[in-house]
Amino acid sequence: MALSLTFHALISVLLFHPSLVSTAKHSVHHHKSHSPNPNQHLQQAYRALKAWKKVIYSDPKNLTTDWVGPSVCSYTGIFCAPSPSDANTLVVAGIDLNHGDIAGFLPEPIGLLSDVALIHLNSNRFCGILPRSMANLSLLYELDLSNNRFVGPFPDVVLSLPSLKYLDLRYNEFEGPLPPKLFSNPLDAIFVNNNRLTSLIPRDFSGTTASVVVFANNDFSGCLPPTISRFADTLEELLLINSSLSGCLPPEVGYLYKLRVLDISDNSLVGPVPYSLAGLGHLELLNLENNMFTGTVPLGVCFLPSLLNFTLSYNYFSEEEGICMNLTSRGIAFDDSHNCLPDKPLQRSQKVCDAVLEHRIDCYEHECSAMATLVDPSTAGPSIAPGPAYT
Repeated sequence: MALSLTFHALISVLLFHPSLVSTAKHSVHHHKSHSPNPNQHLQQAYRALKAWKKVIYSDPKNLTTDWVGPSVCSYTGIFCAPSPSDANTLVVAGIDLNHGDIAGFLPEPIGLLSDVALIHLNSNRFCGILPRSMANLSLLYELDLSNNRFVGPFPDVVLSLPSLKYLDLRYNEFEGPLPPKLFSNPLDAIFVNNNRLTSLIPRDFSGTTASVVVFANNDFSGCLPPTISRFADTLEELLLINSSLSGCLPPEVGYLYKLRVLDISDNSLVGPVPYSLAGLGHLELLNLENNMFTGTVPLGVCFLPSLLNFTLSYNYFSEEEGICMNLTSRGIAFDDSHNCLPDKPLQRSQKVCDAVLEHRIDCYEHECSAMATLVDPSTAGPSIAPGPAYT
């Protein structure tokens, strides 16, 4: 473990302290010129990078122009460090081509980079599917493929990476369901927002260790499962913005006692906000905007000690109590506009409010798994989004 931590720490030094990169590169050349045995790790990396360059079709910033010859540690965007298993052997430990605007794809030989611990390729034009050979990257700790043009179903190959802690796949074209195994892997951060992911959010969160989960801007369906509470010991940020969620917000969200950020805006969530949210003592930002929540704004939420920003606009709340009526007096950024709150400015019309509030919603009547089938959208009024049965 100590060797592994040293390895990752050294990568960070190389990435964020460019003055040390030349020293590292110099040591590579020195190592090669005096070693009687060729470095098989760097030879293997050379084959991988040579194959990769052949399928790069546009490189407007000329980042890969110097990817020539076997001295891979001198390549732009390639960082070398001592191997975690042999401090006398240099290996390709990191790849950073962020914001390169490079077009191409990832070839099968990329699996030869078996020593790499960090791959950062965000903001490029890489496309296609991820090669199965990436399963060989057993030391990969951080994988950032965000803001590219990757396609296909969720890339299961990333779930076979035993060292992976940080996974960023946002702003691509991945589609289909999320595999349940995603949440049984020991990941610390999961970013899958802004793809074309569909189906239900998996219910099986057993073994999850993530502190940040971002599902936003996908086309999921159904409700947020109560098993979300299994994130309780680790989760600090949960973002579900515009994820096509419906049904009631489960009280189990209130068990996520480490949460600092909860954003469930722009969905079709209904019913009252569970009072259990009053137990989120670390919560700093709560965004409920643009749903169909009704009832009373929970007083306990307004007393949360760490709360800095609370947005509940564009819902159908009909009552605020006590401090909830004037949260700005506590220095909290607060927006309760476009609800059904009497004597408050910028509220919905009485007609629009009545159309929703006359249908009381009982969130305890139906199980989460059944909610998606309880309402026929074709019979719902234009003001009422699909959700659980109305009583």
